[in-house]
Amino acid sequence: MKKSMDIRNITLIGLGIALNVTGAFIAFSLKLPIYLDSIGTILIACLLGPKYAVITGVCGSLVSGFTFDIYSMYFAPVQITTGFIAGMMYKHGFLNGKKTPLGVLIFTIPTSIISAIITAFLFGGITSSGSSYIVQLLKVVGMPEIASVFITQILTDYADKFIAVVMVGLGVNALPKNIRLSMTEGKQRRTYGKI
Repeated sequence: MKKSMDIRNITLIGLGIALNVTGAFIAFSLKLPIYLDSIGTILIACLLGPKYAVITGVCGSLVSGFTFDIYSMYFAPVQITTGFIAGMMYKHGFLNGKKTPLGVLIFTIPTSIISAIITAFLFGGITSSGSSYIVQLLKVVGMPEIASVFITQILTDYADKFIAVVMVGLGVNALPKNIRLSMTEGKQRRTYGKI
């Protein structure tokens, strides 16, 4: 078993980071109620597994935080959770076919809890995301701050992660068959020790 990352893995991680930063920038600029900052993390979770997805997510958060959205750095724990759990969901087949909505829900719940805690206690419910408008609306109608943040996080995280999983599925399925097979075989060798 190789212990160091090969060039292909480094390149894929770079692509994943670029997807995260680009998606986050689009959501940030348009003030969308979803985040689009984990598409690359989920892609790498699908192709390379949880360990590399965590690296991708954290690096994406740091790049976004240093360049255009300081809030992004504080949400690195969410990317760690997303990468790890999405990688496990792909490994066990929960993000394919009819199981996809359930698989997305399984990894949305922990990420939403972490996001809600960071948003509510660190930022008082207001971040750079368009979902802050939903939080404010719920607070205006009389919902407590913590509840409004948590409900908003669950709804927006689920939509965000579901869109990301669908986009990754469409992207991976659009790859030529020989490339998909080479990635799957490499993943099996690393994960299970077989060819």
